[in-house]
Amino acid sequence: MKAFVTGFEPFGGERVNPSMEAVRRLPPRVGGLDIATGILPTVFGLAAARLEAALDEIAPDLVLCVGEAGGRAELSLERVAVNIEDARIADNDGNRPIDRPVVAGGPAAYFATLPLKPALAALTQQGLPAAVSQSAATFVCNSVFYSLMHRAAAQPACLRAGLLHVPYLPEQAAAHPGAPSMALCDIRRAVEIVLRVAAEDAG
Repeated sequence: MKAFVTGFEPFGGERVNPSMEAVRRLPPRVGGLDIATGILPTVFGLAAARLEAALDEIAPDLVLCVGEAGGRAELSLERVAVNIEDARIADNDGNRPIDRPVVAGGPAAYFATLPLKPALAALTQQGLPAAVSQSAATFVCNSVFYSLMHRAAAQPACLRAGLLHVPYLPEQAAAHPGAPSMALCDIRRAVEIVLRVAAEDAG
């Protein structure tokens, strides 16, 4: 089985993005999965297009997108992708869509097809704070998540896919007094755990 795992470039004035750093440190094989990785631009539309191109080339059995959710204290296994782009801040190209659909005429929402509750149990058993989240917000992460699930819904075979939001790194939290953080080694470990659980569930 093949898995494709993506992170995002830094955005919003940050110098790093924990999703990018964790994805870059993944081994080539996790839990029986051959791992391919990619870093997406934090740009509406362009990120989804890059993802689509990679999926055409790699044809993975499983896709996990990883994104930063600064301010959250726990790993967030996202359940719902919504068909809306509504940006509180501009993306890295200066775009700031308001109340725009990700896919015109598409369904209001899609559910992730990863085994969220088993992944949650595995994460917490390993001492990692985590939760199933009901909102991936409306920035580029959600836009990519919705585009991914829209594609998955159109495939004849079910594509196991979803989004994991991760907290700030400690060096980021230092610039945001009171913000929670998580060590990079724990974020990378969390990504590997989710991949292993998904592979076992698919098998």
